[in-house]
Amino acid sequence: MNAIFHAAAAEQLTTVDILVWVALPYASIAIFLVGHYWRYRYDKFGWTTRSSQLYENHLLRLGSPLFHFGILLVILGHIVGLLIPEGWTEAVGISEPIYHAMSVGLGVLAGAATLVGAAILIYRRRTTGPVFSATTRNDKIMYVLLIGTLVLGFGTTVISNAIGRPHDYRHTVAPWFRSILSFRPDTDLILAAPLGFQLHVIAAWILFAFWPFTRLVHVFSMPIGYLTRPYIVYRSRDVELGSRRERRGWERIQ
Repeated sequence: MNAIFHAAAAEQLTTVDILVWVALPYASIAIFLVGHYWRYRYDKFGWTTRSSQLYENHLLRLGSPLFHFGILLVILGHIVGLLIPEGWTEAVGISEPIYHAMSVGLGVLAGAATLVGAAILIYRRRTTGPVFSATTRNDKIMYVLLIGTLVLGFGTTVISNAIGRPHDYRHTVAPWFRSILSFRPDTDLILAAPLGFQLHVIAAWILFAFWPFTRLVHVFSMPIGYLTRPYIVYRSRDVELGSRRERRGWERIQ
């Protein structure tokens, strides 16, 4: 905390700068961690996606893989881009131009898949009566925050590269994010980033703060039990069992 006030005094930050680039990130992280603990401790039965597959399956089979595989690549890309310094990737032989080309290419592909999948899922939720009826107010807020964050990040990346003026976030946003995690926030870094990146960051922090109170908690539910659970045995009750001889232990149940 002393480091925060020292940084504020040294850099003559405004109150808004302190609230947005120092207070908001730490408040969001605290709510994210404590909120998930509280949700798991006191609302285990609510820790679910509230699956609606029984109501409609055609659009779900199309939109769900696009969204989930796309968002997984988006998250992995952010982890690499924000947490791994530029010097580390160069040390293993990945130059900055190559990294930038890979980042933009995969990022655009993953972002497009995520947004298309999300559009299909939202259309399905809005047009399928039972699915829409099962949509809560928190779900609607979550969709607005999630799509808004994705659009801001995707749009900023596409537009900046399309006009030939890409911003290297590894020199501004990434080191600022790491300074937050090390409790030595350097707001000069994030203030040097373009407005689009700043809005994307703000939207992401708000989304993280709201995360524990939505169906997004299922991200942390890993079906580890599937690896060790016993086999499920299905036995036919059909009259016609075929011409093959029954194996011992698999006799028909009357």
